[in-house]
Formats: sequence, C-alpha cells, structure tokens
Amino acid sequence: MSAALPTSSREWHLVARPHGWPKAEDFALREVPVTAPAEGRILVRNLHFSVDPYMRGRMNDVKSYTPPFKLDHPMEGGAVGEVIASGDEGFAVGDHVLHGLGWREYADVPAGNAVKVDASLAPLSAYLGVLGMTGLTAYAGLFEVASFKEGDAVFVSGAAGAVGSQVGQLARIKGASRVIGSAGSAEKVKLLVEEYGFDAAFNYKDGPVAEQLRKAAPDGIDVYFDNVGGEHLEAAISSFNVHGRAAICGMIAQYNATEPTPGPRNLALVIGKRLRLQGMLVADHTDLQGQFVQDVAGWLASGELKYRETVVEGIENGFDAFLGLLRGENTGKMIVSLG
Repeated sequence: MSAALPTSSREWHLVARPHGWPKAEDFALREVPVTAPAEGRILVRNLHFSVDPYMRGRMNDVKSYTPPFKLDHPMEGGAVGEVIASGDEGFAVGDHVLHGLGWREYADVPAGNAVKVDASLAPLSAYLGVLGMTGLTAYAGLFEVASFKEGDAVFVSGAAGAVGSQVGQLARIKGASRVIGSAGSAEKVKLLVEEYGFDAAFNYKDGPVAEQLRKAAPDGIDVYFDNVGGEHLEAAISSFNVHGRAAICGMIAQYNATEPTPGPRNLALVIGKRLRLQGMLVADHTDLQGQFVQDVAGWLASGELKYRETVVEGIENGFDAFLGLLRGENTGKMIVSLG
C-alpha cells in the first residue's frame, strides 16, 4: 500500500437522459470520498480519459450491446493512469495502467480489469487512441470485417477522426489502389491528403456526398468504412463495385436525432452488386490485440503511421470535450487530460 491518499475525487455523473443533443444540465461534476483499495483492487490516479461517440448511445435508456449509463452514477470509458495504492500483488505503486473507469480523477479498479501499459513504447495517451480501442477498431474493421486486400479502393467517412484517420493510413500502408476520405472542414481535408497520405478527400458540407465521391473515385470503391451512416452510406452503395464490402462501425450522423432517420434509398443495389454490409463491435475482435499492437507499434516507429490528438485540459471540461467531439471539433482522438 502507499502513504497519504487523496481524500476526495471529482467525477462526472449522468443526471438526466439527454433528448437530442446533450445539454450541460444532463450532467453533474460531483465530489466523492476516496478510500484505500480492498484486496484484489487498485487505486489509480487517472492521467487521461477518453470521450468517444459510442458514449452518446449509452446515455439513452435502451437495450443495446452495452448497458446504459446509470443515472446519478459516474460514467465510464477508457482511461490511463498511475497506480497510487495496490491491494493486488500483480500491480505495484507507480505502474501505469489502462482501464475502463474514466470520467473521474481517481478510480478504484478491480485488478482483473486493468492492463499494464508501457510509457516507453508510446505516450500514455496513445493507449486510448492509436494503440487502444480506436486503433483496434480501425485494424479489425478494415482487415477482418471488410476483408481488405491489396489493390482495393477504400472510402472512409469521418476520416479525420481517431478511427477514420487510422483506417485510411492502414489501407495505404497495405497497398490500397486509392484511399478517399470525407471530413467536415477544409482544414481536415488538407490534413488527410498532406499528412495522412489519402489520395483524395472532400468536405461533405460542400455538396452532395454522392457527387463528390464519384469525382474522387471515378473507378468506384471496393471497401467502405462507415463512421457516419446516412447520406454517406447511400453514396457508398452507389459507388461500390461488384462484391464491395462495408464495415459499419458508427452512425454519428444520427446519434442525436430525435426522429427516426431514413435508411439509404438505394438498398436494392446491394442485390445486383452482391454487396456485403457488416456491422462491427471492437469487443468481438480482442483475439487480434497482440498482432495489432505489434503491427501498429512498428508502423509508428517507422513513421509510416501518423496520428493526432485533440487534448482538453481539466476534468471540469469533460462535458465540453464530449460535446465538441459530437460536433466534430476534434482532429484525431479526443482526450481529456488531468495533468
């Protein structure tokens, strides 16, 4: 065990179910007491926590693949931090760990739910993004779900986000014939082409997605990685070549919709083109974790793979960071740093 422990911790609680866009009054930053960890548990001082689009779905009280956040309880999400007290022989004070109890300053974590991470391999925040769940999502979605093969033309929506930017680069590294991305600003479009090596990119706010995609991919696409849904999915179905494959990862375009959103109007094309549209959850692909870390750490070290983070400082700004993420204000992984 360690000496002087903090007496209290601030944590974000969900206090009301958001209807449409989340509002500040749906959340509360509360102070709770901190106690020494029981046997089999560790106390972690969180250094960084992740805010992710999927968290919006967990704020609704609906049956889904993951239970909803409870009202008047701390929210959860990926976090990395330092062990400051240990009730488990597998962890020592000073170890850095990755765990699932973010949105708080101090986390009392069951030892079985924490994984040691190496700060010498990459900055700790990278384990929430490029080397973490978002990175594995990109890797599994492209290679396993969408069955990418060398020579495929790949289209990625939400391409300047943490997952999308990695998908496009992995496709390039593995020999895609063409990589196209869509994003929501001229600055992000420039980043995709100049820094991440996409062959073409467009701002979806500049005109109909289907038209812009046709121009960017005159010979059609073979793989679509979907983070957005809606108009983007419809455009991809139009541009698909025969036997095209889509990994349906997210539908951020409709996360805050209060009315049912229409599906693609051209779904009949799935038949003639023999398309495969497959939903994915990263939790189904943990068997790829070892290979993923090995490959991605190598591409980071060689400089072939680049990544960006948008860092918001201070736990008091946690809600603002989450709202900014939903509005597309981040480039790459959105992280709240507790410094």
